[in-house]
Amino acid sequence: MSLEMDDITLQQQFEEVIASKDQLEIRDFLNNQNISDVADLIYDNTDFESQIISHLSIHRAASVFKILESAEQKRIIEDLPAFKSAELLNELPADDRVAFMEALPNSVVREMIKTLDPDERKITLELLGYPENSVGRIMTPEYVYVYEYNTVKEVIETIRRFGTNSETIDVIYVINYKGELLDDIRIREIILASPEAKVSELMDGRYISLNANDDQELANEAFKMNNRVALPVTDDQDILLGIITIDDVLWIANEEFSEDIQKIGGTEALDEPYLDISIPKLLKKRAGWLVLLFLGEMLTASAMQFFQHEIETATVLALFIPLIMSSGGNSGSQASTLIIQAMALGELTITDWWKVMRRELITGFLLGAILGSIGLLRIFIWQNLHIFDYGEHWNLLAMTIFFSLIGIVLWGSLMGSMLPIILKRLKLDPAASSAPFVATLVDVTGIVIYFSVAYFFLKGILL
Repeated sequence: MSLEMDDITLQQQFEEVIASKDQLEIRDFLNNQNISDVADLIYDNTDFESQIISHLSIHRAASVFKILESAEQKRIIEDLPAFKSAELLNELPADDRVAFMEALPNSVVREMIKTLDPDERKITLELLGYPENSVGRIMTPEYVYVYEYNTVKEVIETIRRFGTNSETIDVIYVINYKGELLDDIRIREIILASPEAKVSELMDGRYISLNANDDQELANEAFKMNNRVALPVTDDQDILLGIITIDDVLWIANEEFSEDIQKIGGTEALDEPYLDISIPKLLKKRAGWLVLLFLGEMLTASAMQFFQHEIETATVLALFIPLIMSSGGNSGSQASTLIIQAMALGELTITDWWKVMRRELITGFLLGAILGSIGLLRIFIWQNLHIFDYGEHWNLLAMTIFFSLIGIVLWGSLMGSMLPIILKRLKLDPAASSAPFVATLVDVTGIVIYFSVAYFFLKGILL
């Protein structure tokens, strides 16, 4: 309750300060707020977002700007005067600047790069030159490095001299005269060491590094498995190029999670907030998948046409088609979602395919038996309570439903679990085997399984 009151008070204070039109008072008020509170004010007062940024000191403006959603960032840059937007872009850390620019059209990026200072322009172009979604795109070249022959006293002086511009000084990197990474040393070890001790005495040679061309998901995994706030980034020759910090990885992990959720739902990644995306763009993102799924469902219609004679002969079979199809699709969707999540978290890899298949064979069979038993029980109760008459061969129909559900749920579980692994093996996005896609695929095969089982039990009786 107190947090809500604080938010209301802050908003009221902001409205009062803005109404005063006292530029100095507005500037002092905003500069005295927490960065996250200023970001909330921007979200709650979109008409004043560029004005809020303009009144902040340039350092605080950059700190606020980099935690905003891309839609707000774009609007602010568009609304700011040219000199102010140039000042803001130059103040942004290189990795945050690149993260903002890579979502913009190339023509806009070219114009923005022209406004950067020569040094910042060079750094930005270098980072943009790395492949999309690579570690090189999110690394920062601002870090503190020393040499193994330096003393601790010299290291402290280096930190004082260059640490201000560094993204973090929690870790100091040791390189040789070629620029090759030799080790990383935590600031705690340096502070506790004797001033006359050499860096070489503190080195243990145990460090974790990322390659600039590595996928960003590897960075996420590396930070999860190692207790680090920053990791060095090198090239193929082990030359230290920059560092990547935990805040960048958390941001990327959030974006990857949102993208995977959208793909699992059967759509392309939106790349921007739902309410900010235009209708034509939203249509383009969703139509492709829907058309593909619709074409897939046409195969289901074709399969039903193939069994048209069986349906006409034993119309009672048609009553259970929705139940059969939905059960297979649901089991497949469950399995695909679980496997995609496990792969994203690094809990399994493509080499674990047999373990996954073995588990899904057992799980799918048991789940199918559970659903099949419910289906069989339903027919038994309805028939004996005279709720519905399934005919004199209702017991064979019940067995058909029972074994069909076992086969379809088992097949759906296998398809849902194996498709993400197959796509990963083909170097495609596992999230592309979305739940709707798996459900559509299982629908087609489910019809075939259902009528094949029905033909086995009812041949010469109803069929």
